[in-house]
Amino acid sequence: MTAAEDELADHDSELWDPASVDDIEWAVRLLAATPTHEGRDPRLLRQWARRADEFGSRLAPVPSTARVVERDGGLERMLLARYTSRPPTVELYTDTLDLAEELVDARGWRVWYPPGSVRAAALAHEAVHAHLHHGPGKAALKQALDHTVLRLGRHRVPGHVAGAEEVAAHAYARTVCGLGRSPLLLTAALRAAVTRPGREN
Repeated sequence: MTAAEDELADHDSELWDPASVDDIEWAVRLLAATPTHEGRDPRLLRQWARRADEFGSRLAPVPSTARVVERDGGLERMLLARYTSRPPTVELYTDTLDLAEELVDARGWRVWYPPGSVRAAALAHEAVHAHLHHGPGKAALKQALDHTVLRLGRHRVPGHVAGAEEVAAHAYARTVCGLGRSPLLLTAALRAAVTRPGREN
């Protein structure tokens, strides 16, 4: 979970149903909570969210050659998984994965997140980060977002949209793993559960 995702679930988890928020709105909220987007037009954020979601959902299967390391400590860091490039490694946090599976069962979301799909989605998500880090995918995402930072006559320079890569990675994971809802929903529920008053990590 990114710092922006930490802002997604600032609600009382006992009273609030995160499933009432659709996937694109979760993506909009992620972008809105990302530094540099303060004061952005919500319509522009929604446009970027839709384009990033479409980009991720249309990606061809992304192979990953990164080493996978499983460890605890994800709840303290608010992380489900993390990709690091030197050397290419995906860290999977088993305590967060276990809590995610508990939440899926407790909230009746198993139809959206079948057994084993949370782990698979985390790996797929990080595979996209590796793909965008090492290949031409980052430029393709910029083109898809159509955010221009500079124009010189007929030429334009596409700009970076902070948070869009996260949205694309979640959309890819949802699609390639056949999930009924975006992992963004589960991220919000996890954040709410971990920050619930009285909970001991």
